[in-house]
Amino acid sequence: MATLSKQFPSHIHMIAGSPRVMVQVEPLNIDRHDDAADKQEADMIDSFTVQHCEHASRRSFEAVVAAFEAELGSVEDPAIIPREVAAATSQADFEARIRAHEGRSGFMRFLTSDHGAWMSRMGVEAKIRSYIIGNPLIAQTMITHDPGVGLNVPIRVVIYQTASGEARLAYDLPSSLMSRLHNDDVSAAALKLDAKLRALAELATGATA
Repeated sequence: MATLSKQFPSHIHMIAGSPRVMVQVEPLNIDRHDDAADKQEADMIDSFTVQHCEHASRRSFEAVVAAFEAELGSVEDPAIIPREVAAATSQADFEARIRAHEGRSGFMRFLTSDHGAWMSRMGVEAKIRSYIIGNPLIAQTMITHDPGVGLNVPIRVVIYQTASGEARLAYDLPSSLMSRLHNDDVSAAALKLDAKLRALAELATGATA
């Protein structure tokens, strides 16, 4: 009895003069996820559908690149945006400063990566350029409604030449990237971004997706 009572919390009752032990065992301390934790984990990892678009051009790779870049402004110097933020005296002033960096398309380049250049050093001949393009004034129409938009703006575009020599311009449609946020205001603004990006792609390639 002494040994048993040391191992488990117990209560001893005398029934008809005979000791009988009724053992009350505490539940094991098992680490469980409650419903709230399960939901939180599900919210952090999800799946959604992205619409990928490719414009196949009859123009040369060089011609598509030239036409595309001609429509863009540039803030590739990383000091430009912080400088304009610091110098702006009002919202209207900031907007005017940003618009001064826009190209005809309403977009500006944040980064250009010439993958073909470094691949040639690896003994591979390729024509591939990727771009990060956008506009803070466009981005704010979506980020205002959900900061999660920041994952997908500015947007990415790639221009490349296929093995057969065809030039292609490709991107993931912004509204499809934003769809996982399930925010109607974000989606409405993203559809406008879709239209601007599609117009730029068609102008540069002379082809629809």
